Amino acid sequence: MKPEALRALTIDELKLKEQELRRELFNLRFRLATGEVENPMRIRGVRRDIARVLTVMTAMQRGK
Repeated sequence: MKPEALRALTIDELKLKEQELRRELFNLRFRLATGEVENPMRIRGVRRDIARVLTVMTAMQRGK
């Protein structure tokens, strides 16, 4: 996910996006433990997406 796309969202939309990503990360970790994960590198990507969302949220909150 690109930071430019995240900056276009509101704080509430960013919080929802973070929840979705955390849910996806949980599911990926669960599937990794059971050996069903298809792409283990997706875990890394989701973690980075969560960090991007949190960074953009912090920047927006400090800008106000």
